[in-house]
Amino acid sequence: MPLDSSTQILAIRHGETEWNRVKRIQGHTDIALSDLGLAQVRLLGLALQEQSIDAIYTSDLQRARQTAQAVIELAPHTGLNLRLDPQLRERSFGSFEGLTWEEIAARWPDQSERWRKRDAEFGAEGGETLGEFYQRSVAALTRIAMRHPGQTIVVVTHGGVLDCLYRAATGLGLQAPRTWVLGNAAVNRLLFTPVGFSLIGWSDASHLEPLGQDFAP
Repeated sequence: MPLDSSTQILAIRHGETEWNRVKRIQGHTDIALSDLGLAQVRLLGLALQEQSIDAIYTSDLQRARQTAQAVIELAPHTGLNLRLDPQLRERSFGSFEGLTWEEIAARWPDQSERWRKRDAEFGAEGGETLGEFYQRSVAALTRIAMRHPGQTIVVVTHGGVLDCLYRAATGLGLQAPRTWVLGNAAVNRLLFTPVGFSLIGWSDASHLEPLGQDFAP
């Protein structure tokens, strides 16, 4: 990739699910969008109608696929097909999936503490460590971005993947506390060049304002 052929990336978290609303860990569990999530992704699709897009990639989990489909259906991007990539999935949380933070802390207090402290070497039984997940996420986006020099792409994925991308783009370590929002159906803009990712804009949720009090980033 020539140094002047950057890739513009619109990285988008899927719309809200019922498990998001009650703060239940999803991971690879295949949960559909809630009614609010469907409303969010409709507004997202309308907001991207004037955006030039060369390709759309999505996690293969249905909450991401439903979100990406709204962009295809509501924005006039003729001829584009969804490109499913399982490497864009959320972190696998193994035995933690389906539980809330409180339930995890009650069952496995020691494991919960390692998770809370963002221990890069910790992973719940059957799941990925944070370090493994970070490497997978950044490698997946790097591979995708390198296919599209000089183009603009949409990548629909999950909150954990976006957290990894933010850290990669800003140079923050895995244990740095999160101070940025990972909003459902918000638009995050990054640039990829041969030297890596850089941050252009984060968590634009202005298109969700019509949802009023129902919208919580």
